[in-house]
Amino acid sequence: MLPAALRDAVLAGLVASALALPMLGFRLVDSATGLTLAGRFDLVAWAAGIVFCGRLVIRLLPPLPGLPALPAGTKNLRLGAGWILAVIALVLPFLPFADRNLVDKATLVLIYVMLGWGLNIVVGLAGLLDLGFVAFYAVGAYSYALLSQTFGLSFWICLPLAGMLSAGFGLALGFPVLRLRGDYLAIVTLGFGEIIRVILQNWQDVTGGPMGISGIERPSLFGLSFKAVAPEGHQTFADFFGLDYSADHRVIFLYFLILALALATNLFTLRIRRLPVGRAWEALREDEIACRSLGINPTAVKLSAFALGAMFAGFAGSFFATRQGFISPESFTFIESAVILAIVVLGGMGSQIGIVLAAVLLVGLPEWFRELQQYRMLAFGGAMVLIMLWKPSGLLSHREPTIRLGDPR
Repeated sequence: MLPAALRDAVLAGLVASALALPMLGFRLVDSATGLTLAGRFDLVAWAAGIVFCGRLVIRLLPPLPGLPALPAGTKNLRLGAGWILAVIALVLPFLPFADRNLVDKATLVLIYVMLGWGLNIVVGLAGLLDLGFVAFYAVGAYSYALLSQTFGLSFWICLPLAGMLSAGFGLALGFPVLRLRGDYLAIVTLGFGEIIRVILQNWQDVTGGPMGISGIERPSLFGLSFKAVAPEGHQTFADFFGLDYSADHRVIFLYFLILALALATNLFTLRIRRLPVGRAWEALREDEIACRSLGINPTAVKLSAFALGAMFAGFAGSFFATRQGFISPESFTFIESAVILAIVVLGGMGSQIGIVLAAVLLVGLPEWFRELQQYRMLAFGGAMVLIMLWKPSGLLSHREPTIRLGDPR
């Protein structure tokens, strides 16, 4: 067992070093003669060593008692990785090396994690290819901005309203595509996303057109403002807790806010996929004709998937608007839908933890390595190609059935 585990760990380390080399191994440095390329091969060695040790531990880790045996400790890996990622996320802002830049980037990654989990309902569970998911993201963002500025509503009131409006748009998209599957469904959803973007671009009286909407209200914590000077009738967060004012307080608060929204999305998805509607999604994904023969209504199943996925996109869009303080149609182009879909596919369709890992790779790493400048996207694309060659079904493609025949649940 040990020799096989060592071979597998060495192979994983070599793959990790090949993936890390273009993104970690080089750095563009300004010099008197212009930009020069400097090496950072120690980081590549660290990445390969961490992957080697982790893979070796996974292969040698005995299965937990009471759990069925799975290939190479797959289920143990998912359970352990989920708890480890949750703990790291909770303590991240308080780590010694965590600065404002790191927390900001982690917040961006969590937005895409939440969007990936929302799209996973439509694509990963229900098997409906949606290329216009960014439309619901945009509806949530503009709903919050317009409701906040027009009626003076707070973020906490606008958040559920934005989710409900996005869910309504999800139903509006679901009705015309009930009879479509595969490529035809993808074309219609792509068109829907472009229709929303064009409306936002041209309806200047409402959306501001290309100029967008600025001055969007920031959220408060139980009425406590994160501004240096609190509005009339309010108190600042720093004054209430007797702290010196710091702009980092708002950044950390926004981080924990999106973390709570993302974890709520994950919990909801994990619970609902065990309910009859969740099982119906997975049955529809496998065989729609068999679903009809079993008495499942594909119309209701598709509409529920579109509506719930759109609702979570609306929540994420509402948070995006309040975090940025400014939105415009340029933030909701087709490339955003492509990135979110790539996160779902790369992570393994239906895999919650896989989406987290894919979001870190596709969103986090390009942000952390912007210093590569024009070569950054080249490294990003090369990493995607290598990962899909190595794991064509996604990083965590193995999925346990939600329910087995004869299962007492």
